[in-house]
Amino acid sequence: MTENQNSTTGMDDVLRYELLEGNGPKGAPKGEPVMSVRDLRVSFNTEAGRVDAVRGASFDLWGGRTLAIVGESGSGKSVTALSLIGLLDDNAYVTGSVKLRGEELLGKTDEEMSKYRGTKISMIFQDPLSALTPMFSIGDQLAEALLIHNPKMDKKAVHDRCVELLETVGITNPEDRLDAYPHEFSGGMRQRVVIAIAIANNPDIIIADEPTTALDVTIQAQILDVLKVAQKETGAAVVLITHDLGVVAGSADDVLVMYAGRPIERASIDTLYERPSQPYTMGLLGAVPKPHMAADHRLVPIKGNPPSLAAIPSGCPFSPRCPMAQPRCHEVEPDLEAVEPEEGHLVACHRWPEIKEKHLTFSDIYPDLDPKLPKWADVPRDQRPVVLELKDVVKTFPVQGKGLIRRNKGTMTAVDHASFVIHEGETLALVGESGSGKSTTLTQIMELVKPEQGTIKIMGKDVADIKSNKGRREIRRDLQVIFQDPMSSLDPRMPIYDVLAEPLQAQHWSADKINKRIGELMYLVGINPDYVDRFPSQFSGGQRQRIAIARALATAPKILLLDEPIASLDVSIQAGIINLLEDLQAELKLSYLFVAHDLSVIRHISDTVCVMHLGKIVEQGDTEEIFSHPKDPYTQALLSAVPIPDPKIERTRERMVYRDGKLVPASSLLKH
Repeated sequence: MTENQNSTTGMDDVLRYELLEGNGPKGAPKGEPVMSVRDLRVSFNTEAGRVDAVRGASFDLWGGRTLAIVGESGSGKSVTALSLIGLLDDNAYVTGSVKLRGEELLGKTDEEMSKYRGTKISMIFQDPLSALTPMFSIGDQLAEALLIHNPKMDKKAVHDRCVELLETVGITNPEDRLDAYPHEFSGGMRQRVVIAIAIANNPDIIIADEPTTALDVTIQAQILDVLKVAQKETGAAVVLITHDLGVVAGSADDVLVMYAGRPIERASIDTLYERPSQPYTMGLLGAVPKPHMAADHRLVPIKGNPPSLAAIPSGCPFSPRCPMAQPRCHEVEPDLEAVEPEEGHLVACHRWPEIKEKHLTFSDIYPDLDPKLPKWADVPRDQRPVVLELKDVVKTFPVQGKGLIRRNKGTMTAVDHASFVIHEGETLALVGESGSGKSTTLTQIMELVKPEQGTIKIMGKDVADIKSNKGRREIRRDLQVIFQDPMSSLDPRMPIYDVLAEPLQAQHWSADKINKRIGELMYLVGINPDYVDRFPSQFSGGQRQRIAIARALATAPKILLLDEPIASLDVSIQAGIINLLEDLQAELKLSYLFVAHDLSVIRHISDTVCVMHLGKIVEQGDTEEIFSHPKDPYTQALLSAVPIPDPKIERTRERMVYRDGKLVPASSLLKH
């Protein structure tokens, strides 16, 4: 259902917004906006009651400019974007106004909106494998996007346009690739195809919903470059939805920060990063690791969790988590007000005048945590005992041919003579692109069997000498793993008590000792012990990851293998998990083997780094030395792709790409 009516509060926000213009890196917007959104409100009826997913969003989109919508999960970002293209569920109740070049879209049927989707508005979804049909070739899916809106196009014109689109998004050998299927493409290439489909009909607006989440840092940089090329080719306005503030810094012109379904700050990219005026925005920016700076202080997470949209607290929704909250903040929700009218800077906060007048910064508002990183010992690294050692480890897989009879065509080396050492209390990071051999290396360690070649020693014991299940059980007590997705690694049918008790029962602990240990574990990871009877689905993503960490710590291990433990988490939740891991390491003298594609996190948390490429470790050393003075060209390319959460730095640096053993500027590989 739709209805074009504005509440009094929403109308005030609209009037304030219309008096202001953003003044981002491309200057003030010129001409009429492509799309105008006014007082957009979206609610759903659920079993938990009415959910107000969007509460009065107002913004404009201009051709050639990128608006980033940021905020934690559940803030209303994706629902706002889906409202623009008419892809909400049938039970959504929408009010307000969404005008595309002066034409109202709210109130149109799904059939009427289908004429706009793909031609005027297109969308790039987060998971390209789900967005593409596995049974149709890439060429068929590109052709479908063209023919559904241009039925009179002849076969040659469709073919030529499909080839041109694949060339535009940087896919080599486009003629041959048209006959390939989605499963034959890598994740980054599939996302390029999705972008090609999105720009096929030169839309006015491109909505990109978390287009780089969980992608390698180099692939992420390539996708963002392709998105810029697509915008340049089509002249479209781009709406970029993301929680990665490094991505925002290098891609956006304007930023809209949302919380509990409502915009709470809006500014040009430079203004927002230089002079944020909402404590929530400051918290988001402060929680991000800085990949271009040495890690000499703790990250500062925003305490607590976002409110349920079915039970938004009275007053400012952020007040329960805000370090500046006053009694008025808990009683009256602030309106969007102009901080700097000439800059188009809006903020919803009762205390913004004080923040502006006193020039308060993040460190003034969030000063409560110890700024220094915890250290458990002053003993030099080389004097600590070695807990994990790999020497010349090799792992190969057979390569099978196609057809009914799959004969082996050779072998593929996934891990090629990998060697490294981890000392007690040390964090070693294993980095590289997908397919470099990181996860296979972890698997070789976890299997506790003799490798094809080389040796693996855990706590001084060679795994090749372990012959019995009892011996493996003793080693597994000291070696535990934390996976990327806690929801997949925690049994949804078991309450948390049973989840935590399972590894202890495998080690034959008594019931009394298990009960005591579970209480200790819940306290250790910062979750109320009274919640042990709840199921994993009743916890937030960050809480589930804390429970996964508690499970890994149950047997008091010496080594933790962490496989992308913070991928896809909100930045504020990431900061809390990173701080927890640092505290646990200092308190329990743990050693970490940390696999991640987020190099800003790696620089913050690791002591040493191993860079893997095609199964080989091409460079290793102290973290600061690797990040400050990388020697290998592949390492240099990897580090140049890391997004830096500073828009001025992002706009002035040149990204390099590793090609045929040497570095080349990324700009030279893009279509101009």
